[in-house]
Amino acid sequence: MTSEQKLISIVGRPNVGKSTLFNRLVGRRMALVHPMPGMTRDCKEAQGFLYDLSFRLYDTAGLADPKETTLSDLMRQKTLEAVKKSQVVLFLIDAKAGLTPYDRELAQTLRVSKVPVIVVANKCENIKNETAAIAETVQLGLGETICISAEHGQGLGDLYDALTAYIEPGEEKKKSKKDKNEDIQEDLEESDEQAVKRPMKLAIVGRPNVGKSTLINALLKEERLLVADMPGVTRDSVTVSWSYNDKAIDLVDTAGLRKKARIDDSAEKLATMDTFRAIQYADVVVLVLDATQNFDKQDLIIASHVIKEGRALIIALNKWDKVDKKPEVQKEFERVLSIQLTQVKGIKWISTCALRSKNLDTLMESVLEVYETWNKRISTAKLNKWLEHATVRHPPPAVEGRRLRLKY
Repeated sequence: MTSEQKLISIVGRPNVGKSTLFNRLVGRRMALVHPMPGMTRDCKEAQGFLYDLSFRLYDTAGLADPKETTLSDLMRQKTLEAVKKSQVVLFLIDAKAGLTPYDRELAQTLRVSKVPVIVVANKCENIKNETAAIAETVQLGLGETICISAEHGQGLGDLYDALTAYIEPGEEKKKSKKDKNEDIQEDLEESDEQAVKRPMKLAIVGRPNVGKSTLINALLKEERLLVADMPGVTRDSVTVSWSYNDKAIDLVDTAGLRKKARIDDSAEKLATMDTFRAIQYADVVVLVLDATQNFDKQDLIIASHVIKEGRALIIALNKWDKVDKKPEVQKEFERVLSIQLTQVKGIKWISTCALRSKNLDTLMESVLEVYETWNKRISTAKLNKWLEHATVRHPPPAVEGRRLRLKY
């Protein structure tokens, strides 16, 4: 985050439309949206825009009663940490449902934080909801209420006016056709340089509860992502900007991938689709396996999907500290790899212990090495020479008595 950009957090109880507003301000569907409360669990960060305002935006977990579950308490802690970092908080309420006792409790929590708060009443599709919301939110003592409909894009002009008290609008300069053409030419000239400088997208994937979020927290050396001793904690694919050995990296934590037959609710289907999308746009994928469990068929399916997408693959055999007979496990694992993933030979695998931060440097060095190999360009002349050599050694089969000629 640059010094010029403010950080805004969207806060509220579950199912008030925080992720919908987040997607609206980001300009694309980054956060999963579902009618089920508590869809968002980790804080999701992205670049936000509203007309000529530019800022960093946090989509936070819905603040439910922390006494309900351990997970609720962890989600509350992460959200409050995001609030402390913020320069502005958008406190979202549901105009249709009206104020609840927990909304009032949250309002008190936000007052104590001393961070500027803008009360935003969402789902104000009609004047009746808008009037009721304004009348009720006066009780919160947090100032004027902005009425919007995040789903339909209504009321964003009022939200813009409220945010300009905290964020300096950018200068929008009208450019001539000549200026635009010059900008396009500059972009083309700098495209190769930008490709080198752009962050490497590193997706961490695997079955549920193998230690994906723990691995990312260990790499970041901070408790950035929710971690709990239960499967399915992560739902959204969460991207965290990071740097390793001066290489900019976008770390992507993903939801655990279960077998299709076991996915029985729409929320998990959305999370699974989001994980596959993360694989599709990644440069390198680290497949995390639980070393204490057998190499599952689902692991092979995930690995095959990564290879099919043309991504560089590395396997992290996590929880290695809990393995008793390490040589036997290593031998069996290599045997399974050689039989089940014959389409790709020599896949690198590293034994790790994310909980104790063991072998993480070795893992990252392998990631950078495979990324460099993955980006290596081969000239057409060299490729044609190799093809000629290969066809001499292994001629293609004859079709109807005629030999195929591969030219290039």
